[in-house]
Amino acid sequence: MLTRISDFYDKADNQKDAKRLILASAADEHSLDAVFEAEKKNLIRPVLVGDKSKIEKILHGKKIDTSKAEIINIPDSNNAVKESVKIIKEGKGDILMKGYTSTATLLRAVLNEECGLKNSPLLSHFAFFELPGYHKLIGLTDVAMNIAPNLKEKAGIIRNAVNYMHKIGYKTPKVAVIGAVELVNEKMPATLDAAILSKMAQRKQLPRCIVDGPLAFDNAMSKKSAEHKGIVSDVAGDADLLIMPDIEAGNVLYKSFAFSGASLAAVILGASVPIVLTSRSDSEESKLNSIVLAAIS
Repeated sequence: MLTRISDFYDKADNQKDAKRLILASAADEHSLDAVFEAEKKNLIRPVLVGDKSKIEKILHGKKIDTSKAEIINIPDSNNAVKESVKIIKEGKGDILMKGYTSTATLLRAVLNEECGLKNSPLLSHFAFFELPGYHKLIGLTDVAMNIAPNLKEKAGIIRNAVNYMHKIGYKTPKVAVIGAVELVNEKMPATLDAAILSKMAQRKQLPRCIVDGPLAFDNAMSKKSAEHKGIVSDVAGDADLLIMPDIEAGNVLYKSFAFSGASLAAVILGASVPIVLTSRSDSEESKLNSIVLAAIS
């Protein structure tokens, strides 16, 4: 069981080989900061795809030795993204990371039917948070990719997350499907989906995990709250992963956690490799944490 973000670093330190990270459209100061911090810790080997002159200017300004990375000179940002995806497709990279390009441009290349990287029915966003009031790390999905997932898509989101959690050491993740209440209510579609997903897990349609729902956020996170409501559950109060009903609820909770100062790491799942897709507003710490999370899979 992972209890702290620092556990990622301990796990990465035990790996024999550093992962090969491909930074798409790499002339981005914020991304390069995180990449070379990870390189300094011997967690990754960076491959920088983009405008070589701009990349080298940024690196020289930061007094970073340019020999520590392979640089592939492709000045056009769109072409740099396509080349980055091609490198991954050819089996020459382990992690894809967004640099100075739009999220739409990167995902367009990843989702290309002929030469993209998609290997799951859908892509989904997955995050880990270290919360002061919780006894272990809590996973959160999906808060950035799927707007209003239906039952089939929620099942896919769970599969993506559970598969990844298995790769990083979880044996049987405890999955809480979140609703506004813990009882099935036909007027609340999220509670119906939650109940069906719970039954699907019992019938091994969602294998290698324990799923319970609907659970309200408080009884998913607090045994005392669950006991007060009379909920008997292996998941309530001990969840490893929260499945959110839609992107709005998920995004608000994600940003509430982040705003409270919680440490976090996040990746995009559903491609042949994990994708680090951070924004400029993300802290340097969270960018580095996200790279390390991608590196330990």
